[in-house]
Amino acid sequence: MRLVTELLIDEIKETIEKASSVYIVTAFLMKSGIDLLKEPLKQALDRGAEVKVCTGDYMYITHPDALRILFELHERIEIRLWKSNGRSFHPKAYLFQFEDKTGHVIIGSSNMSKSALTSGVEWNVSIPSKDNHIIYEEAIHEFMKLFLSEQTIPVNDVTIKAYEEMYLLQNHSRDNRFVEWDADDEKELMFGQKEEHTPIVHDPPEPYQVLKPRQAQLEALEELERTLDDGYDKSLVVMATGLGKTYLSAFFARRFKRVLFIAHREEILYQAKKTFNHVMPDRTCGIFNARAKERDADFVFASIFSIANQKQVEKFDKDAFDLIIIDEFHHAAARSYQHVLEYFSYSFLLGLTATPDRMDGKNVYAICDGNVAYEIDFLTAIEKGWLAPFRYHGVYDEIDYSSITWLGTRYDESELLNKQLSDDVFNNIYDAWLKYKQTRTLVFCSSIKQSNYLAECFQQKGVSCISLNSNTSSTDRKGAIRKLETGELEIILTVDLFNEGIDIPTVDTLLFVRPTESLSVFIQQVGRGLRLAEDKEACVIIDLIGNYRNADVKLRVFRQEEEDTKSAKKTAAIPSVPDLCSFDLETKVIDLLNQLQLKRKPRREQMIASFHNVVREIGRRATYKELHLQGSFDGNQYRVEFGSFYTFLKEANALDKEQIETYELYLDWLKEVETTDMNKSYKMVVLSYMLTRGKDDWFKAITPSEAAPYFHSFFMAEEYRKKIDFSAKNTRAMWEYNEKKVAKLIATMPMTMWAGKSKGLIEFDRGHFKMTFDVLDEHKETLFDWTKEICEYRLHRHFEMKAKNK
Repeated sequence: MRLVTELLIDEIKETIEKASSVYIVTAFLMKSGIDLLKEPLKQALDRGAEVKVCTGDYMYITHPDALRILFELHERIEIRLWKSNGRSFHPKAYLFQFEDKTGHVIIGSSNMSKSALTSGVEWNVSIPSKDNHIIYEEAIHEFMKLFLSEQTIPVNDVTIKAYEEMYLLQNHSRDNRFVEWDADDEKELMFGQKEEHTPIVHDPPEPYQVLKPRQAQLEALEELERTLDDGYDKSLVVMATGLGKTYLSAFFARRFKRVLFIAHREEILYQAKKTFNHVMPDRTCGIFNARAKERDADFVFASIFSIANQKQVEKFDKDAFDLIIIDEFHHAAARSYQHVLEYFSYSFLLGLTATPDRMDGKNVYAICDGNVAYEIDFLTAIEKGWLAPFRYHGVYDEIDYSSITWLGTRYDESELLNKQLSDDVFNNIYDAWLKYKQTRTLVFCSSIKQSNYLAECFQQKGVSCISLNSNTSSTDRKGAIRKLETGELEIILTVDLFNEGIDIPTVDTLLFVRPTESLSVFIQQVGRGLRLAEDKEACVIIDLIGNYRNADVKLRVFRQEEEDTKSAKKTAAIPSVPDLCSFDLETKVIDLLNQLQLKRKPRREQMIASFHNVVREIGRRATYKELHLQGSFDGNQYRVEFGSFYTFLKEANALDKEQIETYELYLDWLKEVETTDMNKSYKMVVLSYMLTRGKDDWFKAITPSEAAPYFHSFFMAEEYRKKIDFSAKNTRAMWEYNEKKVAKLIATMPMTMWAGKSKGLIEFDRGHFKMTFDVLDEHKETLFDWTKEICEYRLHRHFEMKAKNK
């Protein structure tokens, strides 16, 4: 271990030459720094090394050209941009892993710029892993947490262009130095102040004292068994908080030899380990995180931030696990898991969540290909008697949130605190609590400072309460929970500490004094009060509602009816809730919600915004199927709202001039493929075969006999396809291939049926099936791609919906 104060570039270059993995986190990027490192990095990538770079947009100092040069360096380089939203971002570290399982980390003051790496006054500590293995492992772990954070976005053509626009806008009024940097005059700039550190919490709740599945778990297990029997290799279970997702996964895991359980929070790992030990005490369990590497257990409980590290995951055999379980994976987009899932040759993937996040603009269905084995929300669980009912009270919040700066994902903390920390605001909160409270209250705040302030105010009123946060010791937290349960405390105030992993069933009052920024977090926090407990009749929910973002949208979580149709645009302010529950809003809240509903973005604008979010994530125009799986809306809603998916793309300005010509000439055909009835998948399977012939020939005539081998093999390739669409009495006999029988089926359905209902766009005449229209040469490729897109989407959605309905 040594201090490096000059010419850091020499040590970095020398280390890159030996490294099998290179991780760089730097507060900002400069062209001058990229010029120094691009050749060593390219050589490393050419020889197969892993290279990940994380930088930030804080103060828009990172130069767009630096991002572009680095992005274009090599197809395998991974770059992510931290979206600071005004929060300071100052890390500078260079991390290396070697083939011999050793490593090296350099941490200090040097950003990726020429001055910082060569002649500037800089202090950096160079630490070989042999000198301090713990620091090295923790640095790798923290880098992965940062790199995979939801506050980062991938750097690609789309995001670079968007960043460049903001860069020019933000720097327009500044000194020109900030826009066009000269390498010789470049200076490092330091802004902001140190952020509060949030340590890892390790105090999971005690497991339930039962070894038999409860009713919800039994139902879910039955559906998972059916999913396995149908030949699926991945599935999602959506279960409301309090129904025992972790125990469900443990019961399901009994049939597998080795299991990898992945979570994003340390306490969930330890809670899951206890649960699995409880269900199967004769099997071994191990933790795999920054501090422990217990790889050989039957059940390995791994932090995503450790196992997403390429070198760490490759220490496991590819066939090490039969079952992979991903818990609460709505916290990380599917990208966080792709390398892990692509590496292992598992038999089955199980995703677990309480909050599938379509309403939050993310979608957890994509990771399981849209296959949902079992789904139950907290409203249904209440109706079944598995969770406690609630009595909701919406209280008017006097704070004017429209005057507080919105930073993209949250309100500016200092401005928000300036409004929250006042006697009038507290008195409103206290009066509402006094009016509706029961015996044990959890208060959810927006910041530690607000939590501490409110705790002092409650104490001055003679209320026994305590403010807990992630900085509170484990002993103090456990003691506070015991006191709340015994009645020595009336209130625990917290920020996000009790969202997951820690349960207090006796809590019978929830108080929300924060603007709702994430619907999934809100659902999880509501779930904290719904667990059943002795002498607990219902949970009282006291919710302050002001003119903040999502104030009206969040009430949808209490609505029983589906909102997948156009009629969802005009819904009443007061949701319809289960009979055992009540829902009460102050008159001023109702007036506010009606106003917000009128101001809310029209549905079309929301759909277009969702599309562009997915485009930014993948770096190109999203396909029909990708938007269905990764966007905020079901794919069919784009067709329902706009008449066609391609009309939607036109409205979203996602088509160029030549594509618009194709759209205008062939819209009738595109609509036909999108809307033709599909009780079975046969039409799209035949079209899929036609598309295998390429852009010049796909629309030309085929015979049923030509399509028969492809048609039959399509259904035989996947058990679920066969069982869903090829198992009726008239088709079961064709499980063994017989060309004449299959061809006869194809001739009847889909060829004859589709041709008869296609408004003249398709004909089936004298045993030949073809499109009746010609395709101009200049439109062949685009129309082929679009037809294939629709076909793939409709096949996917058909089996997804059939499996769900079954």
